Amino acid sequence: MISPAAVMGVALVELGMALIPGPNMIHLASRAITQGRRAGLVSLSGTAVGFLCYLVAAAAGLSALFAAVPVAFTVVKLAGAAYLAYLAWDILKPGGRSPFAPSGSLPPVSDARLFSMGLLTNLLNPKIALLYAALLPQFMDPQAGPDWAQMLQLGGVQIVVGVTVNALIMLAAAQVAGFLAARPRVMAAQRYATGGLLGVFAVRTALSDGPTPA
Repeated sequence: MISPAAVMGVALVELGMALIPGPNMIHLASRAITQGRRAGLVSLSGTAVGFLCYLVAAAAGLSALFAAVPVAFTVVKLAGAAYLAYLAWDILKPGGRSPFAPSGSLPPVSDARLFSMGLLTNLLNPKIALLYAALLPQFMDPQAGPDWAQMLQLGGVQIVVGVTVNALIMLAAAQVAGFLAARPRVMAAQRYATGGLLGVFAVRTALSDGPTPA
């Protein structure tokens, strides 16, 4: 059984990471504003499943895999960078639209696509891969039981905090649609800021270091 100190440590780490603007936050907020809260919640369910996928992989030895086979992390890293670059170009290209456009300005997306986009955005988010591969193992105690059991518990804490924070951000984002609709210049500025931020994420992701072998 993991200690209360480990629970608190993981909760604080995840809270800090979740509050830093990233692909998950931008995607969920844009879906909520574009199609409403229900669409945001469907996207959030895909994000939650993405967390579960990482949790299962980590319990099965994700950290050891990335440390022993650096090319595996490189593949995940470059795939994530390419996906972020695609999202940035889709916003910044001539004729592109802000992901925060009010409801009705973009064609509706099906629930299946909303879910898959939320899942893919999370799976290709190297920040989450690094969290499970390099940060969570630091809170494990050899005296607290099997590694896989500790990882499941620590990952459970991360998922609860991460999903809660993302849900609150998504619900708050739905309220700004009217504000942006009444201010076209703000909408344009937001479009370039969001696209530029995603571009920065893409570059930083491509240049990030992976976990080192023990």
